Amino acid sequence: MFSFIEGGDLLNSLQEILCGKALLQDELTGYELNHEDVTFQDSISVEQHKYRCNRCGTKEKHHFYQHYCARCQKECIYCRNCIMMGKCTSCNKLVLWQGDSLAFPHIQQALQWQGQLSPGQQTASDKVRDTIINHGMCLVWAVCGAGKTEVLFEGIAYALSKGQRVCIATPRTDVVLELVPRFKAAFPTTLISALYGGSEEKHLPAQLVISTTHQLLRYQQAFDVIIIDEVDAFPYSIDKTLQFAVKKSLKTTSSLIYLTATPSRTLQKLAYSGKLPYVIIPARYHRQPIPVPQLKWCGNWKKVFQKGRIPKALCTWYEHKLQTKTPFLIFFPNIELMNAHVSLFSNIEAVYAEDPNRKTKVQALREQKMLGLLTTTILERGVTIPKLEVAVIGAEEEIFTESALVQIAGRVGRSAQHPNGNVTFFHYGKTRAMIQAVRQIQRMNAEGRERGLLDE
Repeated sequence: MFSFIEGGDLLNSLQEILCGKALLQDELTGYELNHEDVTFQDSISVEQHKYRCNRCGTKEKHHFYQHYCARCQKECIYCRNCIMMGKCTSCNKLVLWQGDSLAFPHIQQALQWQGQLSPGQQTASDKVRDTIINHGMCLVWAVCGAGKTEVLFEGIAYALSKGQRVCIATPRTDVVLELVPRFKAAFPTTLISALYGGSEEKHLPAQLVISTTHQLLRYQQAFDVIIIDEVDAFPYSIDKTLQFAVKKSLKTTSSLIYLTATPSRTLQKLAYSGKLPYVIIPARYHRQPIPVPQLKWCGNWKKVFQKGRIPKALCTWYEHKLQTKTPFLIFFPNIELMNAHVSLFSNIEAVYAEDPNRKTKVQALREQKMLGLLTTTILERGVTIPKLEVAVIGAEEEIFTESALVQIAGRVGRSAQHPNGNVTFFHYGKTRAMIQAVRQIQRMNAEGRERGLLDE
């Protein structure tokens, strides 16, 4: 039932497993729960004749179903909204720890990173640190490739020096897997856990937690600091359950930091109106501009694919990458179209959210064992590969929002050794999202020049 820590020993302290969490009774099978420091809460409660799930917070009628329950052997209500975390039923109580909180060490020199921040990064780093010191909120608006991860280091080091517990949460598993080795290298003496679906570290009492936002549904008043990376990304941006999970996971006195390259209009309005403190990093750490996407008309590309051919403009782009041995990603608007035509591309594989080999394929691209991949928007974020170039086929499709297109363009030119590269949006008609994405990148490059943050 429980996961093993790196040393291989099963955690045997109920406090370590439960402190800061709200777990179902069934998740604690084998533990003595009539402990004086343990209390129970209804998983499903009734408020004003409406059901409420006390784990995910939903009150939506269509999220609740009734069935015969093998556990209580009668009709039972359960929540489908958070069923991926285990079935939350009216007979299966949530168990909460009411005793002493876990005491984490005050690590005075936790940060072992030897790098140097750019001026733009240092300004943002100071803002993050001040926010944590003052238990506040802030938005870090940093262009793709600005070095957002390094901006967090000094603030996190301060929190660890005070014995605080920190969580970096992100909507995507890929981003978790990208961040964990970087934080383990920067904070080698800190116990760090990675939480995502299938993770083996769910009950590791780590002081620094790197998690998908879904996993925060298990927590309750657990963290002194929560940093939401890619705050605008699906599904967090539209899922009230995940936003509820973040609020539930924060301690009464705590800090909340939003981190993104493409803040929503709502976040931008809060920032510009003075309601949300913010800092902007308009330039990449290597002081080179972000490559501006090219918009290239490719005709009725769907019809060409239906005839069993790659659209000519895209084919020319793709063949050039093969000839020059340039790593690449080609973004498709949907899985069905991509999988139906992957065979047209020589020795190239496709990757998508539910692909069981997704991690292996992306790692092969990183290690140059594979030259390119076809992908859905699942790889629009959290992927850093030197020399990478990208194309979008059908950039006019609705799924390619301004935010998505900016993020896709942001995969290119991220390393100091290779700060340039090609980004092409192949389309059958320009959209507002495409034009706004180009303008946003141009605007950030212009601001970077005005502030003296670019070397060109």
